[in-house]
Amino acid sequence: MATTKIKKGDLVKVIAGAEKGKEGKVLSVDRKNGRVVVEGVNILTKHTKPSMANQNGGIVHQEGSIHISNVMYVHKGVPARLGFQVETVEDENGRKKRKVRRVVKKTGDVID
Repeated sequence: MATTKIKKGDLVKVIAGAEKGKEGKVLSVDRKNGRVVVEGVNILTKHTKPSMANQNGGIVHQEGSIHISNVMYVHKGVPARLGFQVETVEDENGRKKRKVRRVVKKTGDVID
């Protein structure tokens, strides 16, 4: 996947799958495989052996990844579709540069 509309730190809502309806912050985005890790969603149980970092070992709970198509950006408490807005801006040297921003499709609000 070339571009993703979801970025690290975004608040998202799960819209499909076993965790449907849950909201959380995006912890990481895997653009190559099209997957995201969301805080508090898809909790996995991992059994670890004792090591120098974890002397006792035991059971560790951690978030697993889910497909990026199963999450939706949350804007002002409501899930929203995102789009890209491209505008051309001239810098101080007179050169033109493209500026790409994420925009909420319904309201037109610029996110970043």
